[in-house]
Amino acid sequence: MDPVIVVGAGPVGLSLSLALAGQGVPSILLDEGPGKEEPRPARTVVLHSDTAAMVHRLGCTTLRDEGAYFAAWRTMRRRQPAQRITFEDHPAPLHLPQHALTRGLRDAAAAHPLIQLVTESRLDSVEQDGHGVTAHTLGAETTWWRGSYLVGCDGARSTVRKLLGIRFPGRTAVERHAVAALRTELPWPGEALLHRNPPQEVTSRPLPDGVWRLDWLLPARGELVTPDTLVTLIRDTLAVWCGGTTPPYDLIDTGVHTLHHRLARRWRDGRAFLAGDAAHLLGALGTQGVEEGLRDAENLAWKLSLAWHHGASEALLDSYEGERRTAVASRLRAADQAMPTLRAGGGLRTYFPGASRSAESLLTDGHLGRGPLGAEPTYAPPVAVREVPTATEPGGPVANVPVTAPDGSTVPLRDLLGQGRLLVVLVAPGTGVWDRRHWLGAGLMPRLAAAVSALPVRTDLLVADSYPGAPAHTVLLVRPDGHLAATFAGVRPAELYEAADAVRAGAPESRVAAPPKMTKATKDAKPTPIVVID
Repeated sequence: MDPVIVVGAGPVGLSLSLALAGQGVPSILLDEGPGKEEPRPARTVVLHSDTAAMVHRLGCTTLRDEGAYFAAWRTMRRRQPAQRITFEDHPAPLHLPQHALTRGLRDAAAAHPLIQLVTESRLDSVEQDGHGVTAHTLGAETTWWRGSYLVGCDGARSTVRKLLGIRFPGRTAVERHAVAALRTELPWPGEALLHRNPPQEVTSRPLPDGVWRLDWLLPARGELVTPDTLVTLIRDTLAVWCGGTTPPYDLIDTGVHTLHHRLARRWRDGRAFLAGDAAHLLGALGTQGVEEGLRDAENLAWKLSLAWHHGASEALLDSYEGERRTAVASRLRAADQAMPTLRAGGGLRTYFPGASRSAESLLTDGHLGRGPLGAEPTYAPPVAVREVPTATEPGGPVANVPVTAPDGSTVPLRDLLGQGRLLVVLVAPGTGVWDRRHWLGAGLMPRLAAAVSALPVRTDLLVADSYPGAPAHTVLLVRPDGHLAATFAGVRPAELYEAADAVRAGAPESRVAAPPKMTKATKDAKPTPIVVID
């Protein structure tokens, strides 16, 4: 089968190619540029736990060396401290320059044998047929490329989107920020800050080696920001934070960022898809456009992998748009509803009935990956199976608990994502201290192993000593991208098969395997408790 053509070698396109390669799918990655990242310390990204884990799995090595985790998050209103949040109970956001993220992903892609990275190749036409996609490029390699599918990750001015005739409506210049990267000493080392003095707003976020990124909210449409204006902003802001005196600082990089809100009408056209800025633009109120693009890549990769290896239903491929466009639209809607009130200094109740939270708390959600402005998405489960309530709603991201595989290795659950396989997790208290040869043949494990081996999709069987909110003998079915598909009270082979088949949205009839045969005795059997063998 032909490789997948990925157009655009930014963080999203690189992540998609690497995610496909991790699932055994080759790709041709077309880069319009020369393949080098221009260092821009003032252009940074914030990654939360799910996207940081994803990028780490893909082999990006720059996270550790060039990124900084928030030690805490502070908010100030006018000149008074309002709140300080620490991260003992949940992972801290990771902040790094976008060029460092791109370089780390590019190095990983260049080293992978399943990725053909082609620089200085500008797409100028796309043709589709019933078996694949043909793309023509101009540049260093002026040629035709043949692929099974094509994904446009080529940014806000996407050529792929334009060639497909997909509209890109939305709002222009919803926010404008003056940005500076500078090296200095602030009173709160390693801690990020949101400082509001309505209508003014400034954030500071740490980077390694004493560098900070500072953002000042500007009028959406106003005068140009001159160098003198920016220096005045820097000096006045640092003086407020440092007791009235501007500390020494080294100005490294500056810029003015204009943020737009747009959402493509369609994210799929036959065998062609859109992802990242080609499909959506957001970034106001602390939301992260690059992060949403990485989530696009993770969602699409396992579905294309299933299609490439085994043939996937149209419903599964359509679900990429259904899930991701809905999630991003919800994020945009929340920002658009909150923005007039937050920026005008009015009350939140106008847009959030019953809300009593402060504006600073709502903005904090966007920056820290919580609430409607920032939380990881929840996708509607394909089948309503929730025999056992847990702390994770069906369709939500699973907790990153330690799990043990039958080979005896124990790793965080999210380390096993991105392999194109379903995960079945049995909650079995005590397995962490048992000898593996004991629990492999005890209690539910033999029956569950047999049920898993009969599933229509490749599946890994795992054991967890505990899972938030789940009692013993709970069985969780997890999608390849880490979202909870279903929960069961014990082993239910037929129901487990039905749920697994629903996750893949069925398959071509010739490829559908028969579900496990169930006798009445098996259907009526109660879960067998796990027996501890000393």
